[in-house]
Formats: sequence, structure tokens, C-alpha cells
Amino acid sequence: MANVELSDPWMLSTLREQVLARIDPTTLDGLDSTQLGMLIEDLVARIADERQIPLNRFEQVNLASAIADDILGLGPLEPLVADPTISDILINGPDSVFIEKGGRLVPSDVRFRDEAHVLFIAQRIAADVGRRVDESSPMLDARLKDGSRVNVLLPPLAVNGPYISIRKFSRTLADLETLHRNGTISEAMIEGLSLIAASRLNVIISGGTGAGKTTLLNAMSYSIDPGERVATIEDVAEIQFNQPHVLTMETRPPNIEGKGEVLARDLVRNALRMRPDRIIVGEVRGGEAFDMMQAMNTGHNGSMTTIHSNSAFDAVHRIESMMQMAETNLPLSVIRSQIYSAIDVVIHIERMRDGVRRVTAINQIDALKDGEIIMVPLWEFQFTGISDKGAILGDFRSLQARPGFMHRLEYFDLGQRFLDALKADSAGSG
Repeated sequence: MANVELSDPWMLSTLREQVLARIDPTTLDGLDSTQLGMLIEDLVARIADERQIPLNRFEQVNLASAIADDILGLGPLEPLVADPTISDILINGPDSVFIEKGGRLVPSDVRFRDEAHVLFIAQRIAADVGRRVDESSPMLDARLKDGSRVNVLLPPLAVNGPYISIRKFSRTLADLETLHRNGTISEAMIEGLSLIAASRLNVIISGGTGAGKTTLLNAMSYSIDPGERVATIEDVAEIQFNQPHVLTMETRPPNIEGKGEVLARDLVRNALRMRPDRIIVGEVRGGEAFDMMQAMNTGHNGSMTTIHSNSAFDAVHRIESMMQMAETNLPLSVIRSQIYSAIDVVIHIERMRDGVRRVTAINQIDALKDGEIIMVPLWEFQFTGISDKGAILGDFRSLQARPGFMHRLEYFDLGQRFLDALKADSAGSG
């Protein structure tokens, strides 16, 4: 066989396939990454020699490493997963990979060989979590070993797929001080949000995908009394509380036979029997909103959840719709009455065009008037313009002198501190 340059894609693919074909999966049990790497390097060298393919030591090690990543890890995604500055990895097919850095989506140089390569990585992810993803089960929502969240969608549902979306798990928990340094909140809002959490007000955090809802929820959790028993419920566990008494629960999808599904609503109901002080639902999407409102109305003060919405006002309307999905047959007037009684504060956070995530509104549920829920803002982000470098300009302003939940703050002896925080960002403060 004539010598072929290593840059020849066909040769490289053939060599890789030959190596994989000669690896007996049963021999891999118990091998660590170093041992596997040595095994693959030996195979690469042997096959290259057999097929008269020129291969220097550097090329041999690189190819062996790439094959090992395919077998044990995430193939070409491994460097992206290891990069702490990357928060999201989005694969839109073999030749289209995007990453999020600093709040902005940018294209990556990473490429897959073909759709079969992307599918192989997707199936490796599924196998690691005891699941399958194929034509009969083309969707997957799971968590990687490091805690990162991954979603897979296969053809024909994914037209240019397979698609893989990875929301990386952050090992560094951001507190409210960190959010202030990042421009998410004002200095006075550090105090305000901390006191809202400490005084066990019921909170809804709304925002779009990737807006930072869970990050804000985690940051506020630092103000929860360590003596409280907290139950968290999520589809994929992302909430990271530092409290010593936390019960972490995950929903479960149906198995291949379509059985065994456990919904968020089932876990909320079960959590009520576990004597929690607070119930935290990672995200409400359906009928569990009804059970969440019931929990907030029956002594589980300080409960929190997040919801996808375009504004704080939209969040309340979405909760109304979700409660109606619970098949309770309650009239809208009763549903709104329950929401009014249950929720104290709605916080909205956005990822703005400059990539910065900002809390744009902290609203209190103020009244139920003529059958309508009335909200009034405590803080708002007031846009003033755009800098020469494209940064959003504006101020965080408090718009109320005294909150409607003042009695709750005073019960915890936190009333004056909250008033001082409001005053610090008031329109007349500077």
C-alpha cells in the first residue's frame, strides 16, 4: 500500500475504525485511563505498521488519546468540558459546535468526523447514566458524572443532528457578593435578597433559558438558617445548597416499557410527608405548581422555585395556567387567591445583549383587586443607554419605601435593615 499522509481524512478514519474493531470490550473492565491509553497506543502503532501508514510518535499519541476519549469520555468535547471558562456546549451537528463564554455564544473550532461520531458520543453519555438513546428513544435528558446537565435529540426529530446541549456544572458557588461583582445586582440588593431569604418569604425566580435563575437561587440559599430542613426537587439535580440538612430528590423518566415515571408533582407531594421547613422546586413546568402553592400556603414558608418566563408578570400568569393543568377544576378566582396567599416575591433575571445577567425586577405580590393579582416593584433595573463597547448602561433603583411583607421582616427582627437597603437604592439617594 502506498504511503498516505496522515492529514488524509479517509486514512485517519480507517485507522481509527481498525483500532476500535480490534478492541474487545470485555477486556476494558477494570482498566484505568492510563492503561487504556497504553493499549490503544500499541494498537495504533501495530495497525499503522501493518498498513504502511507513516506515523510519528506525536501523531500516534494524539490519535490514541482521541480514541480513548471516545471510549471513556466525550471525544472532541473533552477539552471544552475541561475548560472552566465555558458554561455551555451546544452541538448542532458534526460541523457546528458553539460554546458560551462570558455570557456570549461563540463558534468553536471543535468538529466531529460525521453524524455517526456525534451519535457515538450521545450513546456513550446515555450508557453512563444507564439510559439509551436511539431511533426508538430519540430524546435524552440526563446528568454527567461531574454534575453537568445534558440533553440529546436525534434524527429525524433533529433535522441536522444529532443535537447535544451541555449545561456545565459549576464547581464554584456564586454568592450574592459575587453576583454584585458580576453586575447582576446592586450592593444594596445583596442585603435585600439576603433578608428575603432569611425571613422565609416565598419566592419565585423567573427568567429565560440560561438567564441565571438557578445561580441566583443558590446564591440566596446562603441566607437560609443551617438549622432548617430543606427538600429540593429537580428533573436533574443542579441546586447546590451548603446547608447540612438538605434532601435532594430527582424525578425519573419512564423506562423502555413506558413505566416507572416519577413526576415532580409526585415528589412535591411526598416531600410534604418528610417534615421539611422549606421546599425548593428547581423549576415548575406543570401540575406541580398547584402542589407548590399548597405547600407555600400550609406552613412551608421560605419555599422557592424557578420558572421560565419573559417577565415577572408573565411568571404569575404561567403559574395560573400550570395550576389549571393540575386538573383540580378550581375556578380562576380561587387559583388567583391561592397564588396571592402563597407568593411574597417574584424576582426576574435576564441575560442581556452584552452577555451580563441582571436582576431586572424584584416585585412584591401586593394585592388581589377585582380578581386580579397586583404586583408592585421593590427594585428595577432602569436602562439608560449603551456604551461605546456595547455594554448595557443603567441603574438598579428601589421604587418602594416600605414593603407589604414588613410584618414578616419584623418578626425576624430584619425590618430596619431591609428599609435601609431600599433607601440606599432609592431615586433620591444619589
